Amino acid sequence: MMYLIDLARDSDGSVLATCRSFPELTTFGKDKDEASHHAIGALEEAIAARIADGDPLPRPATLAELKKHKGLMVKLPLMTSLKAHLYMTLKASGVSRAELARRLGWHREQVDRLFRLDHSSRLDQLEAAFAALHQNLDVRVTERNVA
Repeated sequence: MMYLIDLARDSDGSVLATCRSFPELTTFGKDKDEASHHAIGALEEAIAARIADGDPLPRPATLAELKKHKGLMVKLPLMTSLKAHLYMTLKASGVSRAELARRLGWHREQVDRLFRLDHSSRLDQLEAAFAALHQNLDVRVTERNVA
């Protein structure tokens, strides 16, 4: 999952990072690299807060949007992406967490941990949750562009 981050030079010389998809996200760094690093953390915090509040998550950037964007593109860590996708899938399905727990034969607390970004969920648990929502989990490895 990738989100677009806008960078702007602040009056004190630091680099300000904001995200149109997450208006609550504002962070900075002394340069572009530091602002990028802080933006990933701020993005994860914004996603975690929305999940905790039961609010919808904005869709990630499309390929067309990525190609046109002149600013920073932040790629979420794999586990964060999986948990965010699971959350969006659950919301779209209309299935409650309690119903997901019933389908999986798990305790509700086990299901709740799948949506906590600070919890190290196992991949097989996430795969089972997606399957219970009639979704397949697939992995794709792509070559990384090195500049």
